[in-house]
Amino acid sequence: MADSNAFDQSKVLNVGMVLYPNFTLLDLAGPHAALGMHGKTHLLWKTLDPVWTDTGISINPTTTFADAPADLDVIFVPGGHGTGDAMRDQDILEFLAQAGWSARFITSVCTGSLLLAKAGLLKGHRAATHWAFYDALEAMGIEASHDRVVVDGNRYTGGGVTAGIDFGLTLLAALKGEATAKFTQLAMEYDPQPPFTDGHPRTADPLVVQAARMATSEMNQQFVESALAETSAVAWI
Repeated sequence: MADSNAFDQSKVLNVGMVLYPNFTLLDLAGPHAALGMHGKTHLLWKTLDPVWTDTGISINPTTTFADAPADLDVIFVPGGHGTGDAMRDQDILEFLAQAGWSARFITSVCTGSLLLAKAGLLKGHRAATHWAFYDALEAMGIEASHDRVVVDGNRYTGGGVTAGIDFGLTLLAALKGEATAKFTQLAMEYDPQPPFTDGHPRTADPLVVQAARMATSEMNQQFVESALAETSAVAWI
């Protein structure tokens, strides 16, 4: 595996962002907004056919798995409603396992960490995921952190959806320096002032939390089942 500690901050970034059917657009758009202006982004999928997000917007891949660069600085995986099916997709898991061998940073937002774990890329590491799906991550033996962004070695993982911007800026600071990350935050006018305090169960109204857990319980069960399903992909690191 590449040595992430010796990263050249003057280097143009080479970022690979994995797509799959029914991923969440904001999981990808937030990190891309932070990282995209600082290098080359490859939107990766099996083919170059459009990939539909879980909100009905399609994204055009730029590079196939087969043609992905071997020298990616970052491999990134978003989450979304399609994570359960993606965890059973051998092509995705094998690509992630291979890409993780050479990428300097192995990263995700939301339930993308479930895919990293399924590909064997989080063994021995803590990770963040969406609060509703800690069970699925822990079913694979990974310690699920409640932090918005978790840095564990060269594994950078973000919590649910909107945490992608925090994740992107945190990773950018490691890649290009704090000054660049601060400039990018200002350029994005990232100054969050949410109208409510219900962004996480630790601060949300208990009745809202109860309703949200009920709404996500079926998906959580699907993700747990996919996490426990047998696959043959094993990371090389």
